[in-house]
Amino acid sequence: MKRPPGLLRLLLLLFLCSLCSLAAAAELPRSAQLLPRPAALEPDVQFWIRVYTQIDTDAGFIHDQHDLSIIYETLHFGSRLSPRQRQHEVDSERQRLHDILLRLARGAPAATPEERRVRALWGDAPPARLAAAADDVRFQLGQADRFRAGLVRAGAWQSHIAQVLSSQGLPPQLAVLPDVESSFNPTAYSKVGAAGLWQFLRSTGRRFLHIDAAVDERFDPFRETEAAAQLLAYNYRLLGTWPLAITAYNHGAAGMLRAREQLGTTDIVRIVRDYHSRTFGFASRNFYVSFLAALAVTQHPRRYFGDLPHTAPVEFHEVRMPARASVAQLLRTLSVERRTLEQLNPALRPAVWSGRRSIPAGYRLRLPAGNTEWTSRLLARRLTAAPAPVSAVPAAHAVPVALTNRPAPPKAPTALAAGSGALQVAAAMANGPQFYLVRPQDTVVSIADRTGMAPERLMSLNALPDPDFLYEGEQLRLVPGVTAPAELTFQDEPAAAVAQQALREDRQEDAALAGARRLETTGEAVAAAQAQAEGPQLLPGTFGPQSADAADPEDYSVAADGSIRVVAAETLGHYAQWLGTSAARLRALNHLRGRTPVLIGRRLKLPFDSVSPAQFEQRRRQYHEQLQAVYFASHRITGTRQYTARRGDSLWNITMHDLKIPIWLLQQYNPSLDFSALRPGTQVTLPQVEQVAAL
Repeated sequence: MKRPPGLLRLLLLLFLCSLCSLAAAAELPRSAQLLPRPAALEPDVQFWIRVYTQIDTDAGFIHDQHDLSIIYETLHFGSRLSPRQRQHEVDSERQRLHDILLRLARGAPAATPEERRVRALWGDAPPARLAAAADDVRFQLGQADRFRAGLVRAGAWQSHIAQVLSSQGLPPQLAVLPDVESSFNPTAYSKVGAAGLWQFLRSTGRRFLHIDAAVDERFDPFRETEAAAQLLAYNYRLLGTWPLAITAYNHGAAGMLRAREQLGTTDIVRIVRDYHSRTFGFASRNFYVSFLAALAVTQHPRRYFGDLPHTAPVEFHEVRMPARASVAQLLRTLSVERRTLEQLNPALRPAVWSGRRSIPAGYRLRLPAGNTEWTSRLLARRLTAAPAPVSAVPAAHAVPVALTNRPAPPKAPTALAAGSGALQVAAAMANGPQFYLVRPQDTVVSIADRTGMAPERLMSLNALPDPDFLYEGEQLRLVPGVTAPAELTFQDEPAAAVAQQALREDRQEDAALAGARRLETTGEAVAAAQAQAEGPQLLPGTFGPQSADAADPEDYSVAADGSIRVVAAETLGHYAQWLGTSAARLRALNHLRGRTPVLIGRRLKLPFDSVSPAQFEQRRRQYHEQLQAVYFASHRITGTRQYTARRGDSLWNITMHDLKIPIWLLQQYNPSLDFSALRPGTQVTLPQVEQVAAL
């Protein structure tokens, strides 16, 4: 029987609708699978939404640190309260709630309205749970004002962030991470040394960015965005899920690999609830849920903040520096206002703007958008033709500053070297030294003692925003109004010396991180001024990539049975030295014949009769930190590519011969590969590395 045409059209329409529904159904689960919002974590997400939208930095929640649905109190601080007074108010409230919970845990009846209110929050929780809750009372500062300001600022970089994430094939939702990290403040600098929009520590940032005495690209939102995308993509390749990759941005790749291995799962709910580690504290546990909260707020900003203005996108023209040049040379050559150049180039450090350092070759200089006529080649010609800079210092004082390996002319005032003894210092001061050359182990206090200056005066003269802003080879001004010639920057130090300075900075980070982690257990309050400076972090000073090197996935710890897993660049000689024993003893203990090499990935048993496992771990980590610091003092990772192993390939020809990258770096990008048996067809992720010109 022939079907009516109308029925055919209806069937066709239903068929097309079903296809659309299937396509939509396929798309929604994909998004949900990439960045799931588990129902079990919904109370945590709602807590952070409230923190980001309901209370400003003049208020905060007193809450339970494990069950974020339990909020005991909202504290409101007066505008005139000092940080000490705020701290006292928070401590008093925490102690009061602690005492109430302990009384209830001991079986005392809820006699007062306040005790009945607290008891009602916990429902029928047993006494043991109440006793535990007494030690889990925590304070969280509000962040609504900072979050609102971040939404306004974000407009300057949103298009670039979206473009970078898209080019890397990353979820566009990752663009909200700066809301969590810095409230889109490009100058944010935490007290543990995390800097910029994405809050990189130096140790992690050096892998992807140019960071030294002249340039710190963490303060460049464009360059740091590219680095953050690399780190996030790297985390995802290692861990396999975005919840773990995002958490690793805070806790480090090695920590999340340990969590996954220990629990045997990639389920973020189980890891957040059940993984226990000395370093996996409140900030790390809450990093993914705070990201989900920020995502929810940024997707519906009008619901929470009404209509908001948006900062206009930053526009500029970029030129790669063809050679080293001082700011003075550039200003004369380009005819650009100094303030404009400073605003467009936030990565250039104060030492560059003061004339103590040159802008290095290869730096991508930003010029106003209208200056499109400038190219690297044209800039090279103009700089070569430009006359040498004339110092503003009177001729009597315009004396070159001597490096320790470059003597000054006779009878001229010299720079005060760090190694000078007390008599030498006194004699040099009598001749009127103009600069001090920073050497290893120097601090602001030690230099001030040596030169007879107040530390505050020394910092003021040299525009040092923090005592930690010291670099080897930096020439500190001792006399007002004197500028060091740009050509006398500290350019002759080997990469190892730069690496040593980087390691000292990492030690400062480690100490600060240890202090920040202690805050997680003490629940110390945050002052309003600190919150204004740092943005909507989870805890004071505990946001950003939190490992000493968040991108190093290796586990350098000793297992419970006294064994370790061999990683690249280690030998039996290293282990023997760190243990205070002999390589022969290690061979015998592990049944290794003659000169049989230790293979990457193999487990070795170690004796700990001379040193403790903790001492061994410390020496092992320091070795790898120094190894990596030396390498990243002159190299940067710019991306990755996939390589298919061919017949006859080995680790040697893939790394040292063909690509000239160290085996330990290849292992970090391929931690699950069996490097002792590289078979044809194996997919290998190769980091793309470029050499960075030394200062």
